[in-house]
Amino acid sequence: MFQKVNYSGDITAQYQLLAKQLDALLDGEMDSISNLSNASALLNQFLDNINWCGFYLMKNNELLLGPFQGLPACVHIPLGKGVCGTSASTRETLVVEDVNAFPGHIACDSASQSEIVVPLIVNGELYGVLDIDSPIKNRFSNDDQAGLEQFVNVLVRHIHL
Repeated sequence: MFQKVNYSGDITAQYQLLAKQLDALLDGEMDSISNLSNASALLNQFLDNINWCGFYLMKNNELLLGPFQGLPACVHIPLGKGVCGTSASTRETLVVEDVNAFPGHIACDSASQSEIVVPLIVNGELYGVLDIDSPIKNRFSNDDQAGLEQFVNVLVRHIHL
């Protein structure tokens, strides 16, 4: 049922396929934590050169660790701090080519070299962020950003508050 993203082909088409796979996987499931868990597993399985993939969710005016794939991670991230907190506070996707050059970067895994964070907006409210780290500098392209934003757009339709 699921196919790995093939970076040698049309990456836009590959991300469209990934979004369709996510939509089919989550169809009919009402539990948001289960849906986030399956979404992180799907991304972890099908994206190359990543070492952490998961979600931080808004709780008590901060980001709190949610479902993820990878090594243990930071649990609490204040809004406006690090890549995740900055993306959450601006509600904009952040692509960081070199995390060591990002002011205030929070290093949960010293192997991480680049990062992309996409906010999850549900019913006009910040629900959390998708965070993906890579052990390779400059891993995430404009095509990755567009594809992951499309993935998140599908995902938020399956988050039930």
